[in-house]
Amino acid sequence: MSRATAITRRAAVKADRVVDTITLDHRARDLQAGDQGPLRADGGLSVELTLSGATLLNDGDALKLEDGSLVQVRAAAERVLEVRAENPVRLLRAALLAGGAHALAQAEADALYILPDGALAEAIRGLGCAVTPVERPFSPDRAAAHDCCGHDHGHHHDHGHHGHAHDHAHDAHEHKHEHGHGCGCGHDHHHDHDHGHDHKHDHHHGHAHK
Repeated sequence: MSRATAITRRAAVKADRVVDTITLDHRARDLQAGDQGPLRADGGLSVELTLSGATLLNDGDALKLEDGSLVQVRAAAERVLEVRAENPVRLLRAALLAGGAHALAQAEADALYILPDGALAEAIRGLGCAVTPVERPFSPDRAAAHDCCGHDHGHHHDHGHHGHAHDHAHDAHEHKHEHGHGCGCGHDHHHDHDHGHDHKHDHHHGHAHK
């Protein structure tokens, strides 16, 4: 049995390194840590996954074996519902409705694809969209489940410094900054700075003015 130790993304896959292909539906391409059993490639090669954590395989990616060869991933055709509309606004409303229902969906320029769901299909038809059963590869957008980093970073910095002996009686001020970093990770960074400045200037010049 061959062992896959890493993932090679589609852009880096070299055709001359591909020794087999493996066809997987969208669920099988969502590899979760601790739930990675052996897979059988289309040509019969048995592949044991020894990846370090959860990952999402996209169509065209490849499993990298220990000897450097690759088993390329193909997205299997699945039964889905194709949503089309006469104008993009209706299609956008359909996408928002699907998102509100927490339904997996694949958005294209002129269509939306969702898994079969009778109640959701009727609601989308009510928006004036056409809903048609089709069979095609399904690669749902997984921004909610697999965001750009998938980590919750809580950075709390408590700086209790700058204690200066000058008499300007500055109250301790607390600064809290919340940054939504541009990659879309939604990191919530709280920087709490406590600057207790106690400034005491005692100037004795010995001048007595009357």
